[in-house]
Amino acid sequence: MHNAYLDIIRMRFLMMLAYRVNYYSGIIIYALNIGAYYFLWKAIYGAKELLGGMTLTQMTTYVAVSWMARAFYFNNLDREIANEIKDGSVAIQFIRPYNYIIVKMMQGLGEGLFRLLLFTTPGMVIVTLLFPVRLPTDPGVWAIFLVMLFFSFLINSQINIITGLFAFFLENNEGMMRMKRVAVDLFSGLVVPMSFFPGWAESVMKLLPFQAITYLPGSVFTGKVAGDAAYHVLGIQLLWFAILIIPLWLLWRGARTRLFVQGG
Repeated sequence: MHNAYLDIIRMRFLMMLAYRVNYYSGIIIYALNIGAYYFLWKAIYGAKELLGGMTLTQMTTYVAVSWMARAFYFNNLDREIANEIKDGSVAIQFIRPYNYIIVKMMQGLGEGLFRLLLFTTPGMVIVTLLFPVRLPTDPGVWAIFLVMLFFSFLINSQINIITGLFAFFLENNEGMMRMKRVAVDLFSGLVVPMSFFPGWAESVMKLLPFQAITYLPGSVFTGKVAGDAAYHVLGIQLLWFAILIIPLWLLWRGARTRLFVQGG
């Protein structure tokens, strides 16, 4: 069974390899995007050395690593699941000897690993040469960041799968998928770090799982959060991963019941 899941990762990786030229152009687009943010933040900082608890160099590093990390954790599992529910092919998955949710996670991981090797890594090298990005020199920081990056993928994928499963209960969940994408980009700290929001807004955002996708790993990578505090924010990620299993399981159980009742 474990070998079957590994094969799913490998198959998705090889499938993505067929479209690798698209990702080479994507590196240029992301670099331009990061450049636009760099000059925007440079203008916002002006003569100020510190804003939102971050220096301009930390902000540049945060923007670069956040966008490049997004290439790893981003996937369209919600749309894939919604389409499989609409065309009825999801029914075939129920008779196969593996868990549908884990299969989707493995497919997303195969896609993410492809992007990590052929998009994020070379993209980060290019961005580091173009902009004043300061990479961590402590191997321990790299280690905890990579662990946190993996949990970013897991939490983002959980949110995507939950959104996709709503297609079982809604006639059209297109609006929900679009709303989810905006919420992830905005509330995760990808567009603007959470520390730049008003106090009340930051407090509300700390009660949501989105911070665990971008803001927390980015804060550790830039050194804004260091030492024992880095393990604390990793703990927040672990907590959200555990919490999101509950609605995911409840939705999946409800979806299976609904499918069997309808004779799917």
